[in-house]
Amino acid sequence: MRLLRLVPDDTNFDFMRFRHISFPLSAVMSVVAIVLYFSLGLNFGIDFIGGTLLEVQSKSGPADLSDMRTKLNALNFGDVQLQQFGGPNDVLIRIPQQPGGEAAQQQAVAKVRATLGDAVDYRRVEVVGPRVSTELLSYGTLGVMLAIIGILLYLWFRFEWQFALGAMIANIHDIVLTIGFMALLQLDFDLSSIAALLTILGYSLNDTVVIYDRIREMLRRYKKMPTPELINIAINATLSRSIITHVTVTLALLSLLIFGGPTIHSFTAAMTFGAVLVGTYTSIFIASPILIYLGVGLAREARADEPADVPAKPAPARR
Repeated sequence: MRLLRLVPDDTNFDFMRFRHISFPLSAVMSVVAIVLYFSLGLNFGIDFIGGTLLEVQSKSGPADLSDMRTKLNALNFGDVQLQQFGGPNDVLIRIPQQPGGEAAQQQAVAKVRATLGDAVDYRRVEVVGPRVSTELLSYGTLGVMLAIIGILLYLWFRFEWQFALGAMIANIHDIVLTIGFMALLQLDFDLSSIAALLTILGYSLNDTVVIYDRIREMLRRYKKMPTPELINIAINATLSRSIITHVTVTLALLSLLIFGGPTIHSFTAAMTFGAVLVGTYTSIFIASPILIYLGVGLAREARADEPADVPAKPAPARR
């Protein structure tokens, strides 16, 4: 029986010729992302700034946000935010952190319940104190930094320093663009967003390491082949595997993004952008060609007994 092949074995697309475009483009996008972060800032969720989050559902039809906002503002909680999500009956209420610690937050919840009465159902109530929110933000930032350092050390041990540095630059590129994307759309940045960033690191690294492993294998086999041509063949050899992986992940993420609801919306949006779009682009057009500028393959010694150095066609990707 003939096997299904998404990419022919003799595919030889010249990815490396785009490196003169991809690097300036990535530099511009990274600068824009940093500007967005400092100008717009992240929309920190209750996890990181403290306060109270209530998810309510109107019993009598579409929720009247104007009436609810008027009633809640009369409680003098500060900048109370109301956001409609899902259906017209569903509303997210964000109450800023109240002075007085955990007891004050609980009192705020009790006042909201008394004000809104039985007109709504309370689907979810989350209360986070100031101390807990500060610790969560610190631990989340530390976790991302330790993950990047761990990736650098692993790749340095597993490959060479050029591969480790290339992968680290690619991963930081993914994180910077994803944070800029979240700042632009003002997506909620909470603990699930930290989980998304860590997942993006792992997912992007997995794709990069597959290509790096093929590049390293070919560096040992072909001593005379120019490095750009060698990297092209390595990417083409793993292209079928990459397409299958990215398509399946994209289908799963789109399903969660459309039908998953507001609770995981920030996570799935960040994953769709950072892992699927940016991660795929980075593995091919940033992580791979950067090895050329880092000098990978320059120290190879020509072998006199090697009759030919260009394979007839790239070897099929390992499954």
